[in-house]
Amino acid sequence: MAFYSTSRIIAGLLVVLWSGRLYAANGCFSSIISFGDSIADTGNLKYLASLSEDVGFPCDPPYGQNFIGQSTGRCSNGRLIIDFLAESLGLPLIPPYLSIKGSGSGSLMAFRQGVNYATGGSTAMSSSFIEAKCGESIVINGTLKDQLAWFKQSLPFICGNTNSSACRNFIGHSLILMGEIGGNDYNLPLIRGRSIDYVQSYVPLVIDSIVSTINELIKMGAQTLVVPGNFPIGCFPSYLTTGVSGVSNNEGYDPITGCLTKLNEFSEYHNKMLQTKLNQIRELNPNVVVIYADYYNALMQIYYSPDEYGFTNGALKACCGGGGPYNYNASIRCGDASTILCDEPDKYVSWDGVHLTEAAYKLIFKSLFQGQYTTPEFYSLCPRTSTSKGTVISSSSI
Repeated sequence: MAFYSTSRIIAGLLVVLWSGRLYAANGCFSSIISFGDSIADTGNLKYLASLSEDVGFPCDPPYGQNFIGQSTGRCSNGRLIIDFLAESLGLPLIPPYLSIKGSGSGSLMAFRQGVNYATGGSTAMSSSFIEAKCGESIVINGTLKDQLAWFKQSLPFICGNTNSSACRNFIGHSLILMGEIGGNDYNLPLIRGRSIDYVQSYVPLVIDSIVSTINELIKMGAQTLVVPGNFPIGCFPSYLTTGVSGVSNNEGYDPITGCLTKLNEFSEYHNKMLQTKLNQIRELNPNVVVIYADYYNALMQIYYSPDEYGFTNGALKACCGGGGPYNYNASIRCGDASTILCDEPDKYVSWDGVHLTEAAYKLIFKSLFQGQYTTPEFYSLCPRTSTSKGTVISSSSI
C-alpha cells in the first residue's frame, strides 16, 4: 500500500518538471534497461541453460506459446509486463543481454533501444547468502550484483567509456526497470521449509541490496527508475498447494480471495520497507524520478474480482501444471509429459503456479503504467503510454 509524505509530494512535483524536459527531448524514453528475475526475463535464463545442464528450468514450450514458431525463454505463455511497456513506448521488445553478447559489438549496438539483464531464478543477495539461509547448495542464475556487472561490461559497446558524457546521456534517457527482484530470496528458503518469521528477519538486507544497486545506477547517470514491489505470493497456486512452515492447512486463508494471509502480509512487509527506502533516495536525489510500482495491489484487484476482469476459470488455479485443486505439483513442471494444459489461458491468472499468464501481465501493465498503481503515477511522467489518462481501458490489445 502507498505511503504519502511531504517528500513524496515533492517527488510528485519534481516529476512534472522533469517529465516535461524529458518528454520534449525524446518522446519519453530512448530505451529500457531492465534488471530482475523471471518476471522480467526475456531469454537470459534460456541462454544460460543452453550452456550448462546445472542451470534451472529454461521455460521452454509450452512456455511462450503465443510467440508462434519460436521459444523465447519467457516464463509465461506470452508477453510480460516489460514487453507491454516497451510496446507502449514505441520501442522494440527488449532483448536479453546474454543471448547476443557473444555475437560481437555489431549486435550489441542494437541494445541502444534497450537491454534486459533480468534472469530467471535471480536473487538480490549473493549465492552464498541464499545457500546459508536454505542450508544447501543452490545454483543462482545471475544475482543482482552480477546483472549490474554485466551492464557495466556492455556499456563500452553501447555508448563508449562507462564514465563518458555519452554513456551518462544514454543512461539518463533510459527508463530503468528494477525488477521485480527479491522474490526468490524469499521463495527459495520458504519452499525448503523455512518459516515466514525466519525469512522475514533478513528482509532489510534484501532491501539494502536493491537500494545499493539503485544508488549505483543513479551515480552512473540514471534519472528515471521504476522499482516494483513483490506480488501477493499467498495467492499463488504453488504456495496454496505446498503451504509454508508454521501455517496450518486449516487456517490463515482470506475468506474473500482464498489466499494465504500470512504470506501476503509478508509481501506487504517487504513492500512497505522498500517504499520507506525509496522515500529516502528521493530526498537525497531530488532531481531523480524514483517510481514505486505497486505490483501487489495491481494483482490483488484481480483476486478480489476475477470475473470482472475476465478470469472466469478461477483466479487461484494454474493453466499449466500437474493436477490437483490448484493444478500444481512441485514434482511436475509445465511442459512435462503428464502436464495438464488448459485450453483458454486468457481466462487464468496463473500460468504455471508461479508465473502469470500474458492476460494477467497485460492487466497489471495497464494498471501500473496507464493507471494509478505507481507512485508517482507514471502516466503523468510519460503520457504517451496512455490513451485515457489514469484509466485502465480494458484487457484488449494495446
